[in-house]
Amino acid sequence: MPVDGMMFWNLILTLVVAPALWAFRQLYGEVKRLQILLNQTRETYARRDDVREDMGQVMQHLHRIEDKLDKVLTK
Repeated sequence: MPVDGMMFWNLILTLVVAPALWAFRQLYGEVKRLQILLNQTRETYARRDDVREDMGQVMQHLHRIEDKLDKVLTK
């Protein structure tokens, strides 16, 4: 079976284009996965103000507990 120019060119294109398309599909899937992870991170990210408010509430509760312990221990 002789290999003519057109068959040789088709073979070269197949060997170059097929792996390029496979790699492109893999990269596209990875980019999509990273976008999903980024969106999840944005949804669950705690802003500094939120953390500051929560820490303020925790400190208030700790002070109340401390005051109660002081009352119990001084009696």
